[in-house]
Amino acid sequence: MQSSKYPGLNPDGDYSYLTEANVLRQADALAAKLKPYGYEYVNIDAGWWRDNAWVPRFDQYARQTPDPVRFPRGMKPVADHIHAKGLKAGIYLPVGLEKEAYAGGAAPIWNAPGCTTADIVHQDLRTTNGWDSAYKLNFDNPCAQRYIDSQAQMFADWGYDFLKLDGVGPGSFKSGDNYDNVADVAAWQKAIATTGRPIHLELSWSLDINHAADWKRYSNGWRIDTDVECYCNTLVSWENSVDDRFADAPAWSRKAGPGGWNDLDSLNVGNGEMDGLTKAERQSYATLWAISKSPLYTGDDLTRLDDYGLSLLTNREVIAIDQNGGAPARPVTPTGDQQVWGAKNPDGSYTVALFNLADAPASVTAHWAAFGFTGNASVRDVWNGRNLGPQKNRITAALPAHGSRLFTVRPGAALASTSYEAESAANTLSGNASVGGCDACSGGQKVGNLYVGGALRFNDVTVQTDGIYTVAVSYVSGDARSVNVSSNSGNRTYLTFPSTGDWGTAETVGVQLALKAGTNTITFDSGTWYSPDIDKIAIGTGWSVWRSASHQHTVCR
Repeated sequence: MQSSKYPGLNPDGDYSYLTEANVLRQADALAAKLKPYGYEYVNIDAGWWRDNAWVPRFDQYARQTPDPVRFPRGMKPVADHIHAKGLKAGIYLPVGLEKEAYAGGAAPIWNAPGCTTADIVHQDLRTTNGWDSAYKLNFDNPCAQRYIDSQAQMFADWGYDFLKLDGVGPGSFKSGDNYDNVADVAAWQKAIATTGRPIHLELSWSLDINHAADWKRYSNGWRIDTDVECYCNTLVSWENSVDDRFADAPAWSRKAGPGGWNDLDSLNVGNGEMDGLTKAERQSYATLWAISKSPLYTGDDLTRLDDYGLSLLTNREVIAIDQNGGAPARPVTPTGDQQVWGAKNPDGSYTVALFNLADAPASVTAHWAAFGFTGNASVRDVWNGRNLGPQKNRITAALPAHGSRLFTVRPGAALASTSYEAESAANTLSGNASVGGCDACSGGQKVGNLYVGGALRFNDVTVQTDGIYTVAVSYVSGDARSVNVSSNSGNRTYLTFPSTGDWGTAETVGVQLALKAGTNTITFDSGTWYSPDIDKIAIGTGWSVWRSASHQHTVCR
């Protein structure tokens, strides 16, 4: 709310919302309205140590200290109030030593005799973080770790249970040695462990996916994108950054799991007009966050949740999908205006979400074959809490602009499928296309170098009857890439495959293609740009046969 220009939110100037009174008001509302549904943290964001002119305050040890106007009683009484409600308290810091805390290099470090701010940074005072607002800490000097220790102990003594460390790189639109804060994050993990108080460490913002292993090693969660807030007259807007997550989340889908989760930022769906979204957009926003297993934070005014917003934030079935510990969902279709996302749940069911990202109504269909099963499947409409009964082979929904549906599906029969390896000698490669190694791929190989005219044609793709088939395309692509797909030299369709996160991970999307009884060809043509690498294709058969050709076999999934 402090970032919005919505009338009345920041009467004392930009970013003036953050005060003790407002934090306690929100804590009381959280305890009354959302605590029964599992919401337990009240997290204080940027500005608690700055006045309304954004001038910071520090103690004699170069540590942030609360602004006396915003937090007149200090930060410990705020945490005490939050704890008295049966909740946990969170706080915020930017990474590095803030420039204003340097104090000419003379400020001593708490509980570190002989250490000063001159000792904890590089001699050339190189800057770091997403805003270049801090000097980069030099962990070659043990005094730097002692400084982080002093900050962590201060938060523990105040009673805080959560820390958002912001502006972390690589990421936050910065790269290079100055903005590599992996050592800072590791230092925070170490410092927290010595405080004697468990503190959840969350990293922000738009972090570099190439360091996903570091973020998971040293923290409990990490932002994958920019701020979702629009810094405008509402809290968010669909076009500002809510819809960006549909393109950005797939790359991170295999980077999360128990112990560390992808953070899509705050879920501002509770305040109606102030959110700046339609009802359909609010539901789609909440759906994507839940199926992505993002931590559910809200930046709404909890004292004025509308009925619809409250229903979105407190739907127990949706919360259970978010919290079930399974893998985040990802697209099972190429990405475009109409998308199907899904994930297999620990209990054997599937989460299936349909999205219409277009600006006009459209129908979206999920084909069971894209998930590896067929026939009748039991379907539950999650948001509406209704069992829809058995649905044969697919489910279709008519969706409004930016609308969605969310289902839990219990599958019927496993789908027998015939797979065709991209590297088979029976296929035709043209242009730059070539066979390469791939540890994550079926058979340990793939076809890559599909760029500027490079193409792969699968020959002798056999089906028994004419029809539209779901062709499961396994591929590898470190970023989202597009390819022309056609069958039997028919009309080509230009499809975008979502990122698999890196060039060592394979994923699958289902592509609808018309095939004729007998032998077919399926072609992947890069056209004028770069396309994903192709591992294999598979086509549901519904029967079990074995073909002796080395490039073809039947499997049951």
